[in-house]
Amino acid sequence: MIDLIWLDERIGQMPERAWSAIKNGWSNYSTFFSRFNVSGVGKFSAELFSEGMTLGTAGFMVLLMFAMPAFEEINETWRTSGQYAVTFLDRYGNEIGTRGVLHSDAVPLSDIPDHMIQSALATEDRRFYTHFGIDLLGTLRALISNIRSESVQGGSSITQQLAKNLFLTSERTLDRKIKEAFLAIWLETNLSKDEILKMYLDRAYMGGGTFGVEAAAQFYFDKSIRDVTLAEAALLGGLFKAPTTYAPHNNPGKSKVRTNEVLTNLVQAGFMTEGQVHGARLKPAEVKERPEQYTPDYFLDWAFLEVKRIMKGKNSYVLKVKTTVDTNLQRTAEQITKNIIRTYGKSKRISAGAMVSLELDGAVRAIVGGTNYGRSQFNRATQSLRQPGSSIKPYVYLTAIQNGMRPNSRILDGPIYCNRWSPKNYGGRYRGRVPLAYALQKSINTVAVRISLKYGRDKVIKNLKKAGINHIRPSCSMALGDQGVTVLQHTAGYASFANGGLRAKPYGVTKITNSSGQIVYDLDQDKQPPKRIFKKKNIAYLVSMMGRVVLPGGTARRAGLDFTTSAGKTGTTSSFSDAWFMGFTGKYVTGVWFGNDDYRRKTNRVTGGSMPAMAWHDYMSRAHLNPDIPKLPGLAIHPQQIANVRRMKAQRKANPNLSSQIGAVRGLPRKTEAVLDRIAKMMKDAKPLLATKGRNRAALTPATSVEQ
Repeated sequence: MIDLIWLDERIGQMPERAWSAIKNGWSNYSTFFSRFNVSGVGKFSAELFSEGMTLGTAGFMVLLMFAMPAFEEINETWRTSGQYAVTFLDRYGNEIGTRGVLHSDAVPLSDIPDHMIQSALATEDRRFYTHFGIDLLGTLRALISNIRSESVQGGSSITQQLAKNLFLTSERTLDRKIKEAFLAIWLETNLSKDEILKMYLDRAYMGGGTFGVEAAAQFYFDKSIRDVTLAEAALLGGLFKAPTTYAPHNNPGKSKVRTNEVLTNLVQAGFMTEGQVHGARLKPAEVKERPEQYTPDYFLDWAFLEVKRIMKGKNSYVLKVKTTVDTNLQRTAEQITKNIIRTYGKSKRISAGAMVSLELDGAVRAIVGGTNYGRSQFNRATQSLRQPGSSIKPYVYLTAIQNGMRPNSRILDGPIYCNRWSPKNYGGRYRGRVPLAYALQKSINTVAVRISLKYGRDKVIKNLKKAGINHIRPSCSMALGDQGVTVLQHTAGYASFANGGLRAKPYGVTKITNSSGQIVYDLDQDKQPPKRIFKKKNIAYLVSMMGRVVLPGGTARRAGLDFTTSAGKTGTTSSFSDAWFMGFTGKYVTGVWFGNDDYRRKTNRVTGGSMPAMAWHDYMSRAHLNPDIPKLPGLAIHPQQIANVRRMKAQRKANPNLSSQIGAVRGLPRKTEAVLDRIAKMMKDAKPLLATKGRNRAALTPATSVEQ
């Protein structure tokens, strides 16, 4: 039997005993640490050490917070990616460039002349072998120089530059610089100094479509890097900073000045004396004259990533890759983007632009990631996330159509609130109840927000995910494009509208063969049939409304084409930082963006209906050489197309032998391409004819036309 009196007594004594144990413990703790009690200067030092440890721990936690996103950029293939040696062909089988380190480029560091290595170190990172990945003195020197003068100097060490080339983009943001610093330290702990330097010399862009000093030496001097002279090494050493600006073929004068700067750097760094570099000053490097070669570099960078993704785990690295790029369309897109910025950039405060053009199934025909690849390899078409503004609205209106609304359904344009936020229309006025098609044509903000709140933002996000845009989160202003997308993502999403509701995943690689000539990837065999993601009837309603955007009275009237029907949507962010036009015909879907790399720098009130619509119009007018353009869902055939068809029928009737290939410049059937490939291979394998003495060599050389 339990003694309740004893139990009650024990329970009553428990708090007292617990308190007594705490006091005894604290007393013992104090007695132990009293042995370390100090006073005077010692106490000050101890307090300083204690505070330092506290602040150091807090600082370490903050650094760790910044480091985690940087380490997420590292993948398990970062070492093996350098093993790829890829030769790229355009859609017609013409060689257009290379990426990776070719076996002929894999020159050991010990075989690279000292004066080449010294030229790079003296110009780019004099304390490379003594710092831990970040040159604090160099960074401080560059900062002071930037404050004192208008010229901007870089403070990145060679390790930091390699970290950027391996893992990051060239975007000039604080976030990228922080990641770059942590990744540089990571590289220093995982690689030796010689390994870092070798990778840097192999991967740096050197102009002329070349990467690495060996490829550059072959291109500029027609010799191996093993054999370059001091003058030639100094010229190459000056290309790391800005290869396009200082390339001898582009700017001979600037190249000579830059070479002399490198020679001066060699003296200042203590690598050579003035007497040793004097001969190189007197006898500059002689550059090999080469015909101008065109390489679609922004496309190739993206295609190289696609190749590494496709070939992951297949243990095949020397590859020949046939791509989807059409170099005629690519050059047209580049020229138009440059011309628009050259004409309007200064007055409109625009310094950057991007353009992507796809076939309706997702085949990438052109990628413009900037206006000067040599100055900035950052691909604004595939890497930069920019707010799409109102160009996101078709997904919102599609949600309305899926829930029973039609182009003539009326909806209120009036004040609406989401929490404490209320959207404003461009122009600041409300129109009352308006047809749905009219609201899209005029890009009325309140209607888009009203639809997203009425039918559910989750449904809009679901439509975006179906089209391949997966990172949009619900927010009050998501219907107005408040979250970033890339131009490539956005353009591929619009392809689903143009093709009647099929998923259009962008692709740039159609065939890959290894060094033995074996086909290791063939799109025709590996590609899955397109998946229907939207009902064709709903897309027809949507496209019929988007077709009004490019008509007089629409926000993109400057984009209207006079030879075929088209549809699209403008996009302008509320801060005027981004201006878009996304549009399509029955043949191509093309997205255009203009803005600035620094999103905080606002344009001069540039809207999607101005520069982007003009660039889109100019490009699409030149892209459609074949008048036989398929019909868009929901839109009637353009009267000009009907007239062309009637005229062609009349010509064929008058001349039955007239070929049906009138105007068909592009779009060869797959079988025809295969036959041409076999003929090209036979010609390549054929023995060359002996040159006839005295024959005009120029007569044997095909004429080429390179368009800037």
